[in-house]
Amino acid sequence: MDEITARDARRTFRALLDRVEAGEEIVLLRRGKPVARLVPPAVTPARPPRLASLRSSIGVRGRSLREEVLAAREEERY
Repeated sequence: MDEITARDARRTFRALLDRVEAGEEIVLLRRGKPVARLVPPAVTPARPPRLASLRSSIGVRGRSLREEVLAAREEERY
């Protein structure tokens, strides 16, 4: 874990982000006292499934909506 002053962090922020992205932890100091820690995220968020795979995973049980509507019209529950 590396320590860096707030002034140096402002000047080299992009480089600090690259180091944190690589897995390093960095402590930010203000007047010699630790005030913050830069750490990589704990877990990368899971991507939602693609729409095509989601659609293919859904199965229809019973009658389709079209069949239900036609049956309701015939029963006069329109």
